[in-house]
Amino acid sequence: FQGKSENKKTIWNTEEVPEGSEFDDTWDPREKPEYEISFKQHVGTEDVLFGMTGKDPSTACCEDIVIKIKLPETKYSDITLDIQDKVLDLRTPKKKLLLHLPYPVDSKEGRARFLSEEEVLEVTLRVSRKLDFINFS
Repeated sequence: FQGKSENKKTIWNTEEVPEGSEFDDTWDPREKPEYEISFKQHVGTEDVLFGMTGKDPSTACCEDIVIKIKLPETKYSDITLDIQDKVLDLRTPKKKLLLHLPYPVDSKEGRARFLSEEEVLEVTLRVSRKLDFINFS
């Protein structure tokens, strides 16, 4: 099997390396925080009552991914967050999370807020989807 490569000495193509693998450090002693992923979609009466737009409750019709990460004993200023199209990388002095996202996201349109009473970081990311009969925008 001959793969296409720019350099004859390379053993794999850059397309074969998953995005975000440069952040993966198996020797990092920091523990992985607890997290929860949920999906959010915007629906109106035309969706709920009449079913006019064809949306259903599946993740294929959701517009946003919401990730809640528990960070006990952490201050907002200690959090480093990097979002790429398919990867979320979070680092604090005690915790580290490298999360491969279930769908590609628009890394420039996300928002994050730290709920200090709950010690939770809530990250909301807009899903990047190709336009189809369900996802018009």
